[in-house]
Amino acid sequence: MVSKENGEGNILLTGTIERGVKMKSFVKKFLLGLGVVLGIAAVLLLGYLGNYAVKNGPIGTGFTAKMLCSGVFVSNRDPGAVMREDLWIAKKYSIGAEVDYKEKSVTASIKGLFKRCAIFREGLGCTLILDTTEDELRKQAADWKQLPRDTAELPWPTGDLISEELPPGVDTEALNDVLDEAFSDPDPERPRRTRAVVVVYDGRIVAERYAPGFSPDTPLIGWSMTKSVTSALAGILVGKGKLSVRERAPVPEWSAPDDPRRAITLDHLLRMSSGLEFLEEYESNPSADCNVMLFTKRDMAAYAVDKPLEAEPGSKWSYSSGTTNIISRIVRDAVGGSTADYFGFPRRELFDKIGMQSAIMETDTSGTFVGSSHMYATARDWARFGLLYLQDGVWEGERILPEGWVEYTRTPTPHTPPEWPYGAQFWLNTGEKERWLASLPEDLYSARGHDGQYVTIIPSRKTVVVRLGLTPDHKFSWDHGSFITNILKALPE
Repeated sequence: MVSKENGEGNILLTGTIERGVKMKSFVKKFLLGLGVVLGIAAVLLLGYLGNYAVKNGPIGTGFTAKMLCSGVFVSNRDPGAVMREDLWIAKKYSIGAEVDYKEKSVTASIKGLFKRCAIFREGLGCTLILDTTEDELRKQAADWKQLPRDTAELPWPTGDLISEELPPGVDTEALNDVLDEAFSDPDPERPRRTRAVVVVYDGRIVAERYAPGFSPDTPLIGWSMTKSVTSALAGILVGKGKLSVRERAPVPEWSAPDDPRRAITLDHLLRMSSGLEFLEEYESNPSADCNVMLFTKRDMAAYAVDKPLEAEPGSKWSYSSGTTNIISRIVRDAVGGSTADYFGFPRRELFDKIGMQSAIMETDTSGTFVGSSHMYATARDWARFGLLYLQDGVWEGERILPEGWVEYTRTPTPHTPPEWPYGAQFWLNTGEKERWLASLPEDLYSARGHDGQYVTIIPSRKTVVVRLGLTPDHKFSWDHGSFITNILKALPE
């Protein structure tokens, strides 16, 4: 990876890869040494690879532009570090990128091909420019302005004044040992890359640590933890009487009397049991639905809404980011009003009320929040979100989530695998056997995200644990069960 100034204050970054060079050399030798028949086969192979590049090139450059933009302008990180540590795809496909600090934008391409640009808008993070112009995308947010509250001098949990006095019975030495282990990387081939941990017990922060280059002020992506926030926003609208989980999902595209998708309810969507076809794979399949939707589609909800049924609604559980983005559009329609009203809704009804001042939900090009994946917040703010659920949706005496919503969220969804119980956009730990964390309390539940993001809530232990990092191999290199078990051992029963 190469980083250099271009003379205009912009940073140019390029991903390099040796494998492509070796392949070109191999192809040349292959064509020179073989006859016509094998030459034709080589041409066919190159045609196949060309089609593969055309299909996946825009996904790779879209991913690079969007994630680099957010890493630089939302998380305030060094672009070289983001390219080197976070953007494996740039190296794999020789993707180069240009960071424009003046315009607050990032452009990525593969040798000038498949060019994609993402722009930063204050309070909305970064968005890819797809089927529109930069001017139009910036005009979309012209009437909205984020007005954060100053909470620096307010005590935790709404503010950031942290009490040094810990609840009795907290073993700080044991907690430090757990964090030492969490931030270590004993296997260089499978690094943990833990970036932030916050432990809240009985309403107070009892442990907190950050990796070099990260701090309490660094907003980090939650990936699918964003789904849990989208569920909370839907719950707020249910409490206001603007949505109902039991009624047919208000999706105009499904309204025809003979459309079988008409039977899908908001409850089905929240529980991932809509029956809609959607392929949720990431690194193993670049052209899977989730990648196509997140990095090439102007209107993500429209892409998911257009999917056919593969099962009767309510009869099958299937994890789907597309489902959550449909919920996000339903939330937008239910909020109504102007675009500015909608952009301000999460902050007005949730973030400001519980002190989540860093939280940013990014939108797709159509202006709908990417409710499946693209929310950034500091570790403390993710902890505040978990604490809201620990307190049954009440914050300093004010009910934020409607009564019964947390219980509804934690109610198991039928037809989920025994080892992966699921509620309403949260992962559960229920069941007699084979459950996710069998040795831990059954009332534990979590917001979980790609690459090892967790907000784990344990009501019976009055505990919330946030773990953020970049652990693609987290099934092998990150043992979340042991991590939580050891934290609980350091806390009072």
